[in-house]
Amino acid sequence: MRGLTHRAVDRAAGLPAGSTSYYARTRVALLELAADRMVALDQAEVAPPEGKLAEFLGAMVYRSITAGRTRMLARYEFALESTRRPELRARYDAGGLELRRRCAEVLAAAGSPTPEDHTRVLIGWLDGSIFDALAGTGSVNPPAEAELVAGARAVLAGLGLPRA
Repeated sequence: MRGLTHRAVDRAAGLPAGSTSYYARTRVALLELAADRMVALDQAEVAPPEGKLAEFLGAMVYRSITAGRTRMLARYEFALESTRRPELRARYDAGGLELRRRCAEVLAAAGSPTPEDHTRVLIGWLDGSIFDALAGTGSVNPPAEAELVAGARAVLAGLGLPRA
């Protein structure tokens, strides 16, 4: 998080020095913009195809630990920063709540009788799988996509959604 500065953003974007500070005057404002961007990228994920929820989830986790690795690590950094900066907590939580709302919609469409409860379980599996593969002991030997699809199938079956 310390590396996320106005100057660093200007450099990475190829902008003249001081450009970023025009849009985000303070460090907190810069962090809020970064959080908003992460949420926007998450919301750009397409909806799962009909009857292919386990495949979609497995592929999503796999992308998060491979091509999306940097964004996921940034999200963990932001989560930790929001525990130290209460002014960021609301922004972080708003993004997470929107993703949970969308997850509940998907689970309801898949036939879940209690989508909010099932969302908590599914998000726990998603977050745990990603964290373990990136920062936990599982990072020594990250799972293949097929293993993640099998894990998603097991979680969905445990929720009573074996055909999702």
